[in-house]
Amino acid sequence: MATKNKFRTEIEDLIEAGNLRGLLNKAGELHGHHCNYLAYGVIAGLYGIRKLGVSNTGMEEVIAIVETNNCFSDGIQMVTGCSFGNNSLIYRDYGKTAATLAKRDGKAIRLVLNPEFEDSREKEYPEAYKMFDKLVVRREEGSPEDYVKLMTLFAEISAKELNTPVEKMFLIEEKEIEIPDFAPVFESVKCAKCGENVMKSRVAERNGQYYCLPCARETFFELNGSGILQQKCS
Repeated sequence: MATKNKFRTEIEDLIEAGNLRGLLNKAGELHGHHCNYLAYGVIAGLYGIRKLGVSNTGMEEVIAIVETNNCFSDGIQMVTGCSFGNNSLIYRDYGKTAATLAKRDGKAIRLVLNPEFEDSREKEYPEAYKMFDKLVVRREEGSPEDYVKLMTLFAEISAKELNTPVEKMFLIEEKEIEIPDFAPVFESVKCAKCGENVMKSRVAERNGQYYCLPCARETFFELNGSGILQQKCS
């Protein structure tokens, strides 16, 4: 394992110890609660990081490519240290509970949740999945006690799932991939209308002046709960 990052000492210690429960607790700080898909992200992140023998200093030495914007991705982010802000998290809107972790030399590991395993979870935890369908999927009204019960059930499930062998939970492929170049540093310019600074790569140029996308009423891409959508500035 590479030299530990002093800003991630606690997490790196948990990784070195293989302490999944501790890593799940750290991921819960980011995610806001514990659930089985968060646990799956933690398990995948730990496996990939240890297999590759890397640690993250926030300088793009390790890359995480996630294929979904569900709870799984928060587990990946917390364990690997890859994020949008340090330019080491790549999001591909495939809708799959999967992640590829890679080093700068292109050595990579892709883990995708095994469909047979995933499909068996509802039968394994019927009460939790029934409540999830009611309160989250169909957004039916529930009592405060219902929401507490849901969170309690999924916290219990997440802890239990940590005991599942990673080879049963995931389909794992070791591979070589092409790594994107290091993120460029873009010049900032002032919008001719609102006066705010904006990356020059994100402006609309008109008559020799630069305008931010909202002031120019241009389209932009937004990542939200539905995925990546093209929106129009109002």
